[in-house]
Amino acid sequence: MRRIAFVNEKGGTGKTTLAVHLAAWIARERGKRVLLVDLDTQGHAGKTLGLDVREIQPNVFHFLTDRSVSLDQVQHPTEIPGLSVLPAYKQMAGLAGSLGTSPSAVERLSQRLDEFAAEHDVVVLDGPPSLGLSVTAMLVAATEVVVPVALTYLALDGCAEVARTVERAAEEYHRPGLRVTAVVPMMHRNTALAEAVRERLEAYFPGRVTPSLGVYVAIDEAQSHGKTVWDYAPRSRAAQMMTAVTEAVWRLGQTPAQAPEPAQAPEPAQAPEPGGR
Repeated sequence: MRRIAFVNEKGGTGKTTLAVHLAAWIARERGKRVLLVDLDTQGHAGKTLGLDVREIQPNVFHFLTDRSVSLDQVQHPTEIPGLSVLPAYKQMAGLAGSLGTSPSAVERLSQRLDEFAAEHDVVVLDGPPSLGLSVTAMLVAATEVVVPVALTYLALDGCAEVARTVERAAEEYHRPGLRVTAVVPMMHRNTALAEAVRERLEAYFPGRVTPSLGVYVAIDEAQSHGKTVWDYAPRSRAAQMMTAVTEAVWRLGQTPAQAPEPAQAPEPAQAPEPGGR
């Protein structure tokens, strides 16, 4: 089973947007049974698919802290055939307090998903913009990692830190196959700096950088209606680019594992001279 974790310690990179759309694309275009697991206190993965996560209990917090809670009690179907969501909300802020930070706590998500592995073909994991217990648990449970990266100067440092975190998790928790399989350049604008940042990403993650995704109003509007962009504006440029990105993420995760890149930061992208694009 593929378990795809979306990770970035920096907020506002479009991580949840990508996770939701990839899960929807896999269910529709590949006919897979997909479980989208949200581990963020904001509960945005469920919200963007039309769930009122404030009123849903039990949720993922109860699933992780109480072994008597079954997956059937916490997963919720969506309007997309084959796609279910395991929602989160503010209770997740107390996860570390309830489970502690021992190795058994870090393994809990993986163990609970293993209990119900026969019920789904693919699990997509979306967590908070941090590197705390929830994200570590995601990495331990995952088979591959996708990193969305805003095409800004400072984003390169954060991307390098995520790569190092993945390497440490793979070594510490004995997940030799775990690696960053795809890097998705986000918030693309037609500027020299954006192109320079993308070039640095391609140099650091050769063969693993997907097409870039720009800022599209149609995607925001779709989420406000609890829909994917393909349901809301199927003929839009946003829908076309989202398809290209999700197809690339899926394909890259199917390629044979390679040796990880050295955990060093990509070289800083040089800002263009004043007057440049």
